[in-house]
Amino acid sequence: MEATIRKTQFATLAIGATARHMGITATELHNRLKHHGLVKKLLFDCYDTLHAESIDGVVWNVEQALKNWDAKDQKEGGQR
Repeated sequence: MEATIRKTQFATLAIGATARHMGITATELHNRLKHHGLVKKLLFDCYDTLHAESIDGVVWNVEQALKNWDAKDQKEGGQR
């Protein structure tokens, strides 16, 4: 239970900081991350690695993951 709370707090911090850096709302970023399953795959499942990063490192990782998954979505969407 305590681990889930820590991961949730970390995800909230990561989403808020990344959204501010990207100039969008935290809700918009959360929805985009959730669309790709990245809230779980990145923020929760990679918590042990990411929480040791600086906040700038976390923001960079979230932005890069989102950029890659968005590009994958566009590519797959363009082939349909």
